Amino acid sequence: MQEQTQIFGIRAILEAINAGETIDKVFLQKGLKGDLFSELEFALRQHSINSSYVPVEKLNRLTRGNHQGAVAQISPIAFYDLEDLVSQVMESGKTPLFLLLDQLSDVRNFGAIIRTAECTGVDGIIIQKKGGAPVNGDTIKTSAGAVFKIPICKVDHIKDAVFYMQASGVKVVAATEKTDDTLYDIDFTEPCAIIMGSEDRGINPSTLKVVDAKAKLPLLGEIGSLNVSVACGAFLYEAVRQRLK
Repeated sequence: MQEQTQIFGIRAILEAINAGETIDKVFLQKGLKGDLFSELEFALRQHSINSSYVPVEKLNRLTRGNHQGAVAQISPIAFYDLEDLVSQVMESGKTPLFLLLDQLSDVRNFGAIIRTAECTGVDGIIIQKKGGAPVNGDTIKTSAGAVFKIPICKVDHIKDAVFYMQASGVKVVAATEKTDDTLYDIDFTEPCAIIMGSEDRGINPSTLKVVDAKAKLPLLGEIGSLNVSVACGAFLYEAVRQRLK
């Protein structure tokens, strides 16, 4: 597996999309017009590919080539289909443990979480197509290569994954301070999925409304929160502790 590579130029990116390449994100030049550019915008929407509009200076920093107003990042991994992964894990006979990341934005936190998830036997990580950290070179490095050893799925909305987990008999537990229950009050020995929120906003309020349980970490100091990768490690190892009993 290679680290994330870039392709640039509108036609080249369109060809990559049509060829089924796993494109992580596309940067588009603000204010650019034209039929070919509009065709690219349509293709990105049609395939639900994450994109953002940036000044031309940003594109110039990303590549020295003739980018024509568009630069794409190709993911170094292929993403799994959520339904296939859940079915596969449920049929394996083991007690499933999934991890849902609600728009986590820092690649180093993402990589650290992937590493911990692999070490704790997580069956799959589910992320949202838009708004989250990409799988790039920094992610690979911080994960110590674990990104290649654990299935990762992309969904349109985390809430969709929550509903699918629940319909499949998997309890969904949100890691949030907006509860009186601690993680030690939760039964992690049954099939479950843990949701971790973004560094600045936490879990989306609409998602919190539909989870099966909420749990927090007891904080005994003066600082009101932990780094999300540290908090995630605490939750996953509590699940491991209960399951090893």
